[in-house]
Amino acid sequence: MIDDSHPPERPTKSALKRQMTALQKMGEILVELPEAQLKKIPLENPLLDAIITARSLKSHEARRRQLQYIGKLMRNIDAEPIQTALEKVQNKNQQSKAQFHQIERWRDRLIAEGDMALQKFLEQYPEADRQRLRQLMRNAQETELFRYLRLLVEKNK
Repeated sequence: MIDDSHPPERPTKSALKRQMTALQKMGEILVELPEAQLKKIPLENPLLDAIITARSLKSHEARRRQLQYIGKLMRNIDAEPIQTALEKVQNKNQQSKAQFHQIERWRDRLIAEGDMALQKFLEQYPEADRQRLRQLMRNAQETELFRYLRLLVEKNK
């Protein structure tokens, strides 16, 4: 027998407000994404149109209202796939930044420490061209050295 004396609990007003604010914040993030990353997010047409419109607005107040509208649109769709895709895009972006900093550290270390750092680098990246690395280090061609290191690191992903 089903007990109808207690109706199902509804979310509190505060919980609903937090949920709406989170959706609006997700909308803000989507508006700020570069075009290439935005294309990787599964967005329905009305939401995508609203995001594109928000990008073109210059007035602070108009943009604020558009972001609220985006939040409202997001309440009527399943935001889970959008959140998952957004996390993937942001994680990939963080990985790229981390890799960039790793390459910068190798470049600086190779220039500062010389052969000791070169030996450690070659242990980690044995396919590297020792002579080319030495030439780049000797000439302290930081940009060229960085490009070559990036090529090696990306090849080993």
